[in-house]
Amino acid sequence: MQTEKHTQNLAIQSTDAASNQNQASITIDRLIDAQVAFVQQWLRDQAQPLTIEAWQWLGEQPLNKYLNADDLKHLINNWILAQPMSDVMRTDIRDILHTLIYHPANDNVPLSDLIDDTQVETLATYVGNYEQQRNILISTLIGNNTFADLLTQTLYHAINDFMETTLDKAGGVGKLMKMGRSSFEKATNRNLDEKLQMYLHRNIKDLARRAEANAQAHLSNEEVTRLLVTGWVRVKDQPISRVQDYLRDDPEHSSIEHLETSLQQSYNRLRISPYLQSLVAAAVDTWYANHQSDSIAVLATSLNIDEAAMTSFSSALMPIVNDALESDWFTTHIKEMLQAFYEQPSIKESLTFN
Repeated sequence: MQTEKHTQNLAIQSTDAASNQNQASITIDRLIDAQVAFVQQWLRDQAQPLTIEAWQWLGEQPLNKYLNADDLKHLINNWILAQPMSDVMRTDIRDILHTLIYHPANDNVPLSDLIDDTQVETLATYVGNYEQQRNILISTLIGNNTFADLLTQTLYHAINDFMETTLDKAGGVGKLMKMGRSSFEKATNRNLDEKLQMYLHRNIKDLARRAEANAQAHLSNEEVTRLLVTGWVRVKDQPISRVQDYLRDDPEHSSIEHLETSLQQSYNRLRISPYLQSLVAAAVDTWYANHQSDSIAVLATSLNIDEAAMTSFSSALMPIVNDALESDWFTTHIKEMLQAFYEQPSIKESLTFN
């Protein structure tokens, strides 16, 4: 009997312990749920002030505490430049350029709204004052062989067309002149067209040299400035949409697509070249040397980002923050954190559940 009674007492104690443990578990679960709800509500109420306080704290930190020049070089070279632009980004660039260039607003806005007269005058005066560079430009445009060849071909075609048209209308005289041309070619064993081109080319070269010398002698600083300003006056009242006259918008021959593709090819060659990497390194070193002791707030101010801007930005982010706080993943992580906290033996021993 004594043994049976002892066994019953042990069973009752075991049941009570299990019941107490189950009650404790239920109480902890309820406590965790209440804490999760409290944390979510507290963060919702404090999100904006916390954002501003975090920005104030971050703004006081010096740049060189968290970032050095090598970090910036690594970021630019191994992340930004190492990857080509995605097809999606390239498509967006083309579509945005097309929208901007062919926007109806361009029909009503003159070029003078983009560029002020004083800007053109300043630039014209600047260009006009550089006589050496101006002479180089004139020599490049007028004094080179390509210009002489182009002028030779133009004059040759004009003379040849004139002669052919004249001879066809001259009747018997025309036939006589054609016979004379044939006799000349047989006697000299030279083609008259070839002879004419050689003559023009030899004399056009001399003419181009004279034109270059005259241009350099007579285009004074004031004259160059006046020509540039006069040219601007002629076009400044034209609408921006006139740019469209120099572009093609056919699906098969799009100027914008051709320009973007060409720029991408140049960019893809350049972005991985040692040349660009050396320029990036030099630019980063220069910038970092100027700003390494600045606080992050000072750097942000140089980009017109101040506390007012951050307040406005944080307000705009509030819907995202609230949705994140209500999300399943955030709630789950908070519960897991609190459960791990209450599972600690020292915490379990310190809690008493009635």
